This record gives sequence, structure tokens and C-alpha cells, in this order.
Amino acid sequence: MVQLYNCHPFGSQRIVPTRQAPELFSCGRDSVFVTSAGGCKVEVFSVGPELCDPLCSFNTLGRVVHMSYSDVGDYLVTIEEKNNISSLRAYVNWRCQPTGSSRVSVRMVGLQEESLQSGIPKDQMEIIEIPLSETPLCVSCCPVRGDLLVGSKTKLVVFNLKYIATDDTTVLDFDRSLVLHINGIVPVQLSFCSWHIGISNDLEVLVFSLSSESQKGTRTIVKSTTNDETLPEKGSKTSLAVTASHPLECEDFVVCQRPVELIGEDCKSCNIVVTPESTGLSIDDSSHCHVNYMLYRRFAPDFTDGFNVESTRLHSLQLLPMYRTGNYVLATATKNTVSWKEVSSMFCFFSMPHTGYLYTLISAVELISVYQYPERSQQAVLTPEFLHVITSNNLQCFTVRCSAAAAREEDPYIDTTMKTCPPVSLNVSTLRMQLFIGLKAIQHFNNYIIILTRAEIEDVASKKRKNKSSRKVSSVKEKPSSASDHGWNLYVVSTTPTLQLYKEMVEYSKRYETVKTHGSIHLLSEAHLLLRAALLNPNLVDPEDQKELMAAFRESCAYLGDCFSSLDTKNSHLALPYYKMSGLSMSDVIERIRAKDSQEDYGKGFMFYLKHSLYEELDEKLSDTVALAVLQIFIATEPNQLPHALCSPCMTNVCPQKAIGFLDTLDASEPSTLISLTKATMALKMQDLQAYEAEMQRNSEMQLLCAFLDEPRLIIRRREREILPTEMAFHFRDTLPGLLVAILVAFHENSKIIMKEAESFFKSLCNKTEDDDNPQILVDFWEALLSSYPPVSTLQDVLSKLTSHYVCRICKSQHVCVTSLRSAEDLRNSCSHFGVISPWITKMMSSEPASCEVCGDLMKLQSLLCGPSLDIVSFLPFLDSIPDSNNSYLSIHIICATRLLNYEGSLERLLDRCPEAVTLYAHHEIKGGSRALWWNKLLPELCNRVRDSENTNEVFISSLKDTLDVIAMELDLQDFLNLLPDDGNAAFFLPYLLYQSQRKPIA
Repeated sequence: MVQLYNCHPFGSQRIVPTRQAPELFSCGRDSVFVTSAGGCKVEVFSVGPELCDPLCSFNTLGRVVHMSYSDVGDYLVTIEEKNNISSLRAYVNWRCQPTGSSRVSVRMVGLQEESLQSGIPKDQMEIIEIPLSETPLCVSCCPVRGDLLVGSKTKLVVFNLKYIATDDTTVLDFDRSLVLHINGIVPVQLSFCSWHIGISNDLEVLVFSLSSESQKGTRTIVKSTTNDETLPEKGSKTSLAVTASHPLECEDFVVCQRPVELIGEDCKSCNIVVTPESTGLSIDDSSHCHVNYMLYRRFAPDFTDGFNVESTRLHSLQLLPMYRTGNYVLATATKNTVSWKEVSSMFCFFSMPHTGYLYTLISAVELISVYQYPERSQQAVLTPEFLHVITSNNLQCFTVRCSAAAAREEDPYIDTTMKTCPPVSLNVSTLRMQLFIGLKAIQHFNNYIIILTRAEIEDVASKKRKNKSSRKVSSVKEKPSSASDHGWNLYVVSTTPTLQLYKEMVEYSKRYETVKTHGSIHLLSEAHLLLRAALLNPNLVDPEDQKELMAAFRESCAYLGDCFSSLDTKNSHLALPYYKMSGLSMSDVIERIRAKDSQEDYGKGFMFYLKHSLYEELDEKLSDTVALAVLQIFIATEPNQLPHALCSPCMTNVCPQKAIGFLDTLDASEPSTLISLTKATMALKMQDLQAYEAEMQRNSEMQLLCAFLDEPRLIIRRREREILPTEMAFHFRDTLPGLLVAILVAFHENSKIIMKEAESFFKSLCNKTEDDDNPQILVDFWEALLSSYPPVSTLQDVLSKLTSHYVCRICKSQHVCVTSLRSAEDLRNSCSHFGVISPWITKMMSSEPASCEVCGDLMKLQSLLCGPSLDIVSFLPFLDSIPDSNNSYLSIHIICATRLLNYEGSLERLLDRCPEAVTLYAHHEIKGGSRALWWNKLLPELCNRVRDSENTNEVFISSLKDTLDVIAMELDLQDFLNLLPDDGNAAFFLPYLLYQSQRKPIA
């Protein structure tokens, strides 16, 4: 569906003062080239803001039947006919021909560079002859690189533009780089852009790209879209119809293929074969070229009027590039390098007399727009902003979606909550239909449209009568009456400046506001895309122009935000990204909406914006007046969101007393724990501890935890990448540290924060830096986190942090002891990661108490080492920093050695340092396959130590007795006798021998 508007995209029009009736014309940069019918002369006119004056003229070597101008290289290429022979020529340095009488040199293409080193006079025009093996039919110049594509009956020849630097100037020449043999189509039209080629005849279009063989594996992502209901499915068979080709045996009937659209590799089934033949010069430094098929479309002729195919003849094939933002380097030549603009998007347009088709080509081959003309078109030209179409009597201006597609090509994540763009599928619009008589041809360059009209005398008289009642275009220069009598003219029509047309479209959109239709949004979207296209213009280099366009762009975003904010549809959420792109503050947006919606009828889009903005951690702090307005908005529209709004950092300046009044109203109808907590926060703000305590005591701890999970901002604030505590968090630190730790553990379990953020939070809460000791409440958090049984990755991280902290504390002789929330015994009883401390460790500790019994870090470390979760190998590096100067430290070393199954070494250290714990250690640790240590290691050592101490060391004697009890139970009498020492002290062992003889007599 095409939207109809009556804007004014066309400004003033001027007449090109050519003396002869124009037959062909071309334009570019700042000039218009004109040739008359049958003439051998080219007239050039300069086009400026106010004037259109002759610039120069030059003679050609034959009658010009086709010509094209290249802005890159500033050359004109022509197909000329002389004596029924067509030739291809390029005219270089033509600006030095003011009268057409200056010197001209003619040379063949591809001359040796040495022949040009002598230099060519700067005031001399060059004609470069380009010989071809076949008659040239059409040409196209690449707007990005300036290369030349020539089409003939069976070939396409690519000529690369090259710059040859001489002593005092730069000379242009061409290299024949590639020949493409084509079979199945004779090109009538060509379009060439950045190694993309489009060819067409009366009913077929083929678009393909060229790449080096090394890029053959890279394929363009394609998407097939068909909006023409007459297109059959792929692979459908042909049908019979009357045409002028492929005759059957009966001459009254011929075969005609059905219309079809093919995308990507499916194009190979179109029976058009393109075969590259390298000439030795390469594409992108590769000696091989590969053809990537992109798009093929075939139409069926309409024979309702007989054998005339004018109603279905294709015309205006065009490839349009759009360039990457911020990389606008115009093609320039130096002695060694040539740089080009970087293409980010590519579009293909072609048209039938009544319908135009626009495709995007780069990342996805997709039909994005179909244009329906109200009458038969003659020609069309596509620009990044508009599609200009001429019929027999009208110049029409349609909007295009190139800037929307280019924006998404450059930024695939453009459709987010931070930014957006009108969709590519937005209905196209007709902005203007300007009356002309006898329109024949149209071209476009910069801000000008060039149109050729040719009409009969009676048509001109009819036009004069119509002009009396029709609206005239502003600043129209009247042509001489003698020119009117000829019935032809070449007009230069200035397009309206972008900002002027934008403002007109904005004013036009206001007539739709009262009825609240989508018409206002549609026209504002058109204006927005117009500004996007202008900002993508690589020639936009003036900082002032950029500044004005960006200001208008932000303004258009604000207008679109206003429109979507009042909607209650699925697209109402777009108010948020448009307001974000507008640069307006939240206060500005609220004031705009409140001024517009005086009846407090706030739309779904605005509420979405407001809630999302309040949930963001913005630096903007609303004034008390605006904050109060926010409360009034929520209490009128969504009362249940009021507590969440009050928790936003933006609402810092809200009056606590007024906020509590609103919350009391809400609490009376829908009481909840979250409302109580929000009221408690406001009470803290007013230093009303009595009201605070009353609200906190209304709910259980579990209810409070659930409420904090629902609204974490009661405890934490995010500022950029920082996590900061709130006023309530500071109060909890001093009064309810256990609850605060439980809240943070719940946040971590429910992915509200990550470990690093929680640590930053606790350090900020206690004003600790990275170099300080970890605050005790952070250690409490780690310990509580272990009790929640986190996943393995988090578990090992927490264990590492805790062991590091414990080691640091027990090794630090001077440290402030802080009572932790949970003792070692509490942790052992509630968390399986903390193991039971072995009796022998308790024995060691009893003989020499730990230096710090308040914080219990040593016992917690021992418990972790005795638990099942801590990897002992990962703890070994910490042993280097732990001395063994007392039994407390020694116990850590022996625990690690025991975990590593080094029982023998542990026994030796205990015998030397704490023999009273030896038997307990052996009882607890030496089991199973290690039991032999009792009689092979422990018994001899004890005997020796008792002997050396002359029976005075009761500790060794007691340990020896315990050891003999175990051995007597474990071994047979014979084995027991063999273990006894032969030093004559048998009386000591008699009780054990008697016990053994009673158990089992000697065999």
C-alpha cells in the first residue's frame, strides 16, 4: 500500500540553455553533458545553486549513441557510431575545452607507462580509444572505483581505472582486467558497482558479484521474498503463450516461460551462463575470478494489446551503494595508492512500466519494496533518499527504505531498548506528483534532477492552459517563448534541502495528531529515514551541516517517542529507544508528556519508557517536583509499581513524607512486605527509627528476604560498573548483619549479583580498600555462601578465598579480633564442607591453646582441611607461609601430610613435638592397609623413647600401653612375641602375653 502525501521535495527548476534539441544527456559532480540528435558534439553546462551556464564543449569522433559520466576520474565514456561502426571512447581532461578548439590528443588504451612519462599538457584533452572485439551495446561506470564495464552481445568486459603519476600530473588509463562470456541473454542495460554487476533485457534481470577464487567458499547469505502473486514456485515448468521467440511447429503458437524469481545459487538454473576469462590482471590480487549468483528475475510479457511488449519492458536497472558511517574517504589518487569509499550496503532497483522492485544485496538478497505507479512509467532513478519516476506527464517522488536497511546492515543490534530505526517493511509513500509535458528521460546527481521533455506544439499549448489553474513550483525561471515553440526542454530541478523538507513533513504530520491514527507516525518515520540517509552521505563533511542534521535527527526521535508513548499497541515499546536517541533527559520527557496529556491519560508506551528508565541505574536525579509528578503518575495508572519507582536512584530527591502518604494509601488496599520495606526506607530517610522498627517487625525474615529479591535496589545501587550500598544496607550492617549477609547470599543464588560485585559491595560497606584485610562481614558472606551449597566453580573459588583469609589471620600476630556471625562449631553443624576436627587435633590444641580464640579462624581452617571439599593440593602453597613453631601451626602441617597419606612422617613429628597425641592420631588415622605402622613403626619408636627416658616419661609409657593394646588385639600370639624387644624387660609385657595366651594358645 502506497501512502499519498503532498509535500514539496522539488524546489526551483531551471532550463539548460542548449541550442539544439537534446538527444542524450549525462550528469555528475557539477556538470551536465548534452548531445543533440545526430550530432558529433558534446555541450557541457555547469550547474550551481542559482545558475546553469555553459562550461565547455568538445567534438566527438562520431555520432554519440550512448554516454555515461564517472565522477571518480572525472571522465566521460561514449559509444559512438561512424560509418555504421560503433566505437568506445573515454574523454579525459575535457574541462580544458572552453570553446571546443583547444588541442586534443588521441591514444589507445593500455599504453606503456613509459610513453606517458614525457607528460601531457594540462590544457589538452585526451580521447582514449578502447578497441573491442564485438560491437559495444551499453556501458556502466562504477561509482565507487571508477572502473568501466562494457557490454556486447556475448561478452562483458571490465576495465580497471588506473592512475599513472608523471612528473607534474596524474594521467588516467584503463586496464582490461576481465572478460565475462555470457550466454542466454543479450544485455540491453548494465549496472556496475563495487564488483557487483546487473544485466537486463526486456524481460529478464540477472545480478551477480565477482570475487577472487580464494573467496569462493564465502557465500552471500540470501533470503528469498516474493511479493508478486504471479510468481510460481521454483522448479515449475514452462507454459504456452504467444511470443516472438521459440516458435513451435505451428507458427500461430510459441513457447513463453512463466515468471520466476531465483535467489543465490538457485540462479544457476536460469539458463544464463556467465564464464569469467582472466586477462592476466586480477581482481583483488588474485589471478582467478569466481561468479557468485545473487538474483535472477524473469517476467512474462503482456499481449493484451497484441504483440507490443511496451507494457512489460524492463527499464532503469540500477545498483546503488551506501557507505559506512565515519569512513568517508573520497576516491583520490597519489603516486602509489588509490583509496575508495567503503561500501556497507548495496541495493538493486529495476522497473517495469507499472511496477518497480527494490532489493538489498549485501548480507541478504531480499525484496524490500514494491512500487506501484498510477500510470505507465518512462524511466526511474534511485537515490538514497527517494525514488524519482517519470511518466508521460508527471515527475513522481517515492520514498525508499535504503537508509533503514543500511542502518541494520551496519549495526545488526540496532533494534534494542537503546536504539531503533523504522522498519524496512514500512509502507512506501508518494510525496509529490509534479506536472510536466512529454517527459522522456531523467537522471540525478547531488541535489539536482535532470529531466528531458519533448512534446508536440498542441501539447505545449495544453500545458499553458493547465498552468493557469495549477500550483507553480517556487522560483521557476520562465524560458523564452521561442524555446516553448520547439516543444523540448532540458530542465535542472533542484531538490528541496533535507532540513527544509524534514520540517515540512513534521508540520504535515501534525494534522493526523487529533485523530490518533498511524499516519502521523508513518510520516514522522519517513522524515526520520530522510535524515538518516542524509547523515550517511559521504559528502557530508561540513561540521555545521552535520551538527544541524544531528539536531534535527534527535528532534525527530523525540517526535517519534511522543507518538509511540501515546499508543497502546505492540509497537508502543518503541517510545523507549526513540526517547533514548533523542538525548532528552527523563525530566524533559515527563514534562513533555504531562503538558501533552493534561487529562492524565498516560499511554502504554510512556509507562513502558518511564518504568524502564526508573529501573536503569541513571545518574540523573529528578527534582522533588518531578519526583512527586512521577508518584502521581504511578498512583493514577499502575499503583503496584509505586514501591519499585521509589527504589530508583533517580527518585533520591523525593519527599519521604509524601512518599509514605502514597504508600499508606496503597498499603490500605493491597498490603505487602515490599510496601513495608519501602516505607521503612523512607522512615530511615527521615531518621524516624520508631516508624522504621514498626514496619520491620510486621514481617518475618523469610518474607523480608523474598521482598528484597523482588526489589534488590533497597540494598544495592549500581553506578556504571560499581555496586554501592544503600542507606538501609548501612543500617543493617550495624543492627542486622546476619540478615544483610542472608540477603546477599540470596541475591547471589538468584543471579542478582555475581561474586565480584558482592565483594565490592561489602568492601564499600566497610570502607575497605584492596590493600586492607577483608572485612569480617565479607568473610561471613563467604561462610554463609558455603552453607548454601553453591555450584562447583563457585565452591572452589569461595574455598580458596576463605583458606587464604584464614591463613593470613592466623599468621598475623597483631590483628583485631572480630567476632564472626558463626563459630566453627556452627559451621560444622550446618555445612558438610566443614569437617569434624579429629580428636588428636583437639589434644594438640589443648596442650598449647591458639593465640586467638575469639575469631576462631584456626579452628575453621582445621575444619575445612578435615572436610571433604577442599583440595589439599591447592592448599599446599599456603604451607610455606605457616610456621610450625607451636602445636597450633603444627597441626595444619600434619593435617596436610595426613591428607597426602604421609603417616610415617606425621608420626615422627608428633613423637618429637606432641607425643601425647600420637596414640589418638594412630587410632584415628592409621587404618586399613596402613595398620602395620602400629607394630613396624610406632612400637619400636615408643620402646626406644621409653628406654631413653629411663621409664620416667609417663606420656611415652601411656602411649606404649595403648599401642600394645591395639597390637595385642590385631596380631596372633606368635607374631606378637616376635615383635617384643629382647632387652630383658619381659615383665612389662607379661599382661599382654597372658591376654594373648588366653585368646589363642600357642600352636
